[in-house]
Amino acid sequence: MKKQNTGTAKAKRAKPAEVWKLRLYVAGLTPRALRAFANLKRICEVYLKGRYTLEVIDLVKSPALAKDDQILAVPTLVRKLPEPVRKIIGDLSNTERVLVGLDLRPAAGAAAESAPPQEEQS
Repeated sequence: MKKQNTGTAKAKRAKPAEVWKLRLYVAGLTPRALRAFANLKRICEVYLKGRYTLEVIDLVKSPALAKDDQILAVPTLVRKLPEPVRKIIGDLSNTERVLVGLDLRPAAGAAAESAPPQEEQS
């Protein structure tokens, strides 16, 4: 029986550059909120440079907006696009956890797949 190669793994790696829509919910300009913003900005500039939009929502000024994304704690990062929606709570200081949470890098168990794809040589 001939094994069929669907190319699913290659297709995922070869996706055209997507624009990531991120939303960071904070409650005022607390040290934790500022740390979360700085950490997120650094991660985005390294891993998503030129491919993301970031909206910061201060729930002190607009508390009703917490309902939209069902925010229960702050700071909370919400990845709106690409789907599915993902949420990460905290100051985003653990870069590895943020990358896995955003699905920018597979979890440690899939370390072999975390390396960037290599071009095939013919």
